[in-house]
Amino acid sequence: MFNHTTYEIVIRGRATARILHPLLDDFVCDHAREGETRLIGEVHDAAQLHGVMAHLTSLNAELISITPLHRIPTMSQPTDLTPSTVTTSNQHERTTP
Repeated sequence: MFNHTTYEIVIRGRATARILHPLLDDFVCDHAREGETRLIGEVHDAAQLHGVMAHLTSLNAELISITPLHRIPTMSQPTDLTPSTVTTSNQHERTTP
């Protein structure tokens, strides 16, 4: 079962609202870091996450990261992000980048 999860998706380059239009109902966008576009939004299920990735792939967007977040960050405080902790199959704990 897929829980509603907030994701931060970072792509290389400055994507415009026209290009990101299909995603803007569910994600907020910022260009706080030079040369990157950051999308933050709640994903309701695996199909929606795959759809977002399919849209970005169709644009030939270079994906930098996809990070599940514990809470919704404020766009004015990009350092306020809290990445999720992932347990790998050999039970060693690591933090996603």
